[in-house]
Amino acid sequence: MGTDDRFKNSFILSLLFVCLLWWVKLGELFLDWDLSVFGVLPMHSQGLIGIFAAPLIHGSLNHIFSNTLPTLILGTLLLYGYPKSRWWVLLIVWLGSGLGVWLFAREATHIGASGLSHGMFFFLLVASILRRDKRSVAIMMIVFLLYGSMTMTIFPREPNISFEYHFFGAIAGSLCAFIFWRRDPKPVEKKYQWEGTEDDDPLIGDEWQDKSD
Repeated sequence: MGTDDRFKNSFILSLLFVCLLWWVKLGELFLDWDLSVFGVLPMHSQGLIGIFAAPLIHGSLNHIFSNTLPTLILGTLLLYGYPKSRWWVLLIVWLGSGLGVWLFAREATHIGASGLSHGMFFFLLVASILRRDKRSVAIMMIVFLLYGSMTMTIFPREPNISFEYHFFGAIAGSLCAFIFWRRDPKPVEKKYQWEGTEDDDPLIGDEWQDKSD
């Protein structure tokens, strides 16, 4: 599969997931459901379902709007840049962030895909630092330019924002980077004729040196 096809497929998969988020929210609005009961409620047995379901649920249209683009862009770059580790990363971030919230978060119902987006961001950031190949660094530069503020939103800001989901998503994403950064082979770097080699330049050689006695 070519690079263009892989990127297109990655975008389509991320777009389908975002569409799923919107279908869940629109179903909640039009059918007058309250799906927040499926959120993560820390240290309560009924809140365990939220570890699996909470990233699909959003409290308001503003909430889902704020998660739509980050989920789409970060998801696309993760799926495209790390084809061998991407599903493991998504699974660990999804479940790990929810479990962290259930064990340690405030007494409240925690919902939303922001833990997932923070996990993807921190995976892409830390993996690029460990790998240092051109593709991973280019991806990191894009995500940091767009969403560098995520490095600060893992700390408490507003009472109605689950910074805990952000924090444990970041922890899970960073852990995945240390586990999987070698799993995806680095892209082969193309060598150009004008790049230097250990041999002397055939056009110049040592002719510049003064060989007179």
